[in-house]
Amino acid sequence: MLRTDFRSLVKGYKRISFYTGNFSRYYMPDSLFRNLFSRACNRLNRNERKQIDRRVDYYIRLPHNATLDSSTAVSVGDFNYPWKKKHKFTTYFFDLFECVRCFNPRFRFNYLFGDVAHETDSPTFVKSRPITAGTTNSVLMPLNKVRHFRFIKDSKLFRDKKDMLVFRNVVRQQHRLDFLDRHFGNHLCDAGQTNRDWGNLEYLKPYMTIEEQLDFKFVACIEGNDVATNLKWVMASNSIAVMPRPKIESWFMEGTLKGDYHYIEIKDDYSDLEEKLWYYIAHPDEAEAIIKHAHEYVDRFRDISKELLTARLVAEKYFELTRQ
Repeated sequence: MLRTDFRSLVKGYKRISFYTGNFSRYYMPDSLFRNLFSRACNRLNRNERKQIDRRVDYYIRLPHNATLDSSTAVSVGDFNYPWKKKHKFTTYFFDLFECVRCFNPRFRFNYLFGDVAHETDSPTFVKSRPITAGTTNSVLMPLNKVRHFRFIKDSKLFRDKKDMLVFRNVVRQQHRLDFLDRHFGNHLCDAGQTNRDWGNLEYLKPYMTIEEQLDFKFVACIEGNDVATNLKWVMASNSIAVMPRPKIESWFMEGTLKGDYHYIEIKDDYSDLEEKLWYYIAHPDEAEAIIKHAHEYVDRFRDISKELLTARLVAEKYFELTRQ
């Protein structure tokens, strides 16, 4: 009970902090943010700009002669908080608003909030998209950051953790249920679902905090409606993410991750999970190398100011490529 109350208190504090900060900035003049954006760009050295440009080119890969859908496009000047109705995607709105407010109020754009696992028909700002090597109308932006980009500090060493994998998730997708069908009750796994509204209730297990999950050497990161939300904090920890090769990507650039280098890659049917776990339990040096590579990967996303600048440069390129 005390743990639940404390968790609710922390969530409440974060929620108040989020709304206070974003609504206070919302009423500041856009000219201030245009000036800050220009100054931030000018402060970049050549190497920093080159690194950011590579990421910008990854996030936005529009087809030649990409055309906006005029029926759904909104102008920067008209992109306002919908006061008259309860807004389901408040965090998405403020994250995107901070990126586009630096530009001409007449510039127009399409956006799609929520979990997106399909290709969009016209140039659209999204949180997630299918992983593809070619061009795409889906333009990645850092949306819903408060939920997805949580990087934790883990003081427990890999070798001091349990020789097991943990899986605690809401299960409303067949592929997550397939994982439990195969590995619920496995002596190497503490796996279970936390929701009662779908799936097999025989797999129901109590909720586990991040801190409790960090007692395990391995954490299953199975995609849900789009990306695996827990992947970011797992890769920042001294545990190792275990998952099939990602099919959906977000601002975290899951499509650039390398199996058995940044995470332990298993087959889509989860059939080689035990084999992989036993291997890395027996080879802790190789496991710790994966953790090192994961930490190096995560480090590029820790600079909040640089992440916002990168997102604004994605928006700038979006307006250029859509001939605005």
